[in-house]
Amino acid sequence: MTARAGVGPMRRLVVLRHAKSAWPEGAADHERPLAPRGLRDAPAAGRALAEADCLPDLALCSTAVRARQTWELASEQWGTPPPVRYDRRLYAADAEELLAVLREVPPEVETLLLVGHNPGLEELVLDLSGDGLDDTLDQVRTKFPTSAVAVLAWHGTGWSALGPGTALLTAVSVPRGKKGE
Repeated sequence: MTARAGVGPMRRLVVLRHAKSAWPEGAADHERPLAPRGLRDAPAAGRALAEADCLPDLALCSTAVRARQTWELASEQWGTPPPVRYDRRLYAADAEELLAVLREVPPEVETLLLVGHNPGLEELVLDLSGDGLDDTLDQVRTKFPTSAVAVLAWHGTGWSALGPGTALLTAVSVPRGKKGE
């Protein structure tokens, strides 16, 4: 069943992979900050979401420094950012663990932003997608790089009903900032 055949209001899951991270010597993986390219790309992702009218009602973000910085820089591009919940379970989570967190989202949230890490995010997008517009599924299968954004749409009465194959992958993009921004 794809998003076009579900019951309930239209919902969107916006998946954002953290921007390019640095590898400082001696830093634990969880503490790695964004690299200069990531500091440019994260705001570009925020602008792209605003231009696509894809702003969330709620954001769920990994507690890793690079994910938090991505969220902060992206959401600064919007007039009033939505509430954010930092959740340690999103760090190094696989698709099944990510889905368990998503199913806890309150039913009044219609558009949700998930900021996290690969390979879990890529697996989640592919697992949830019953179908995709144009070549979106092929794009994700080929590569889901840093700063990649995937938008999934589905009908449902609550996030607890989200499951494998229930969503339509409507868009995939990789916003990039320009040097000097």
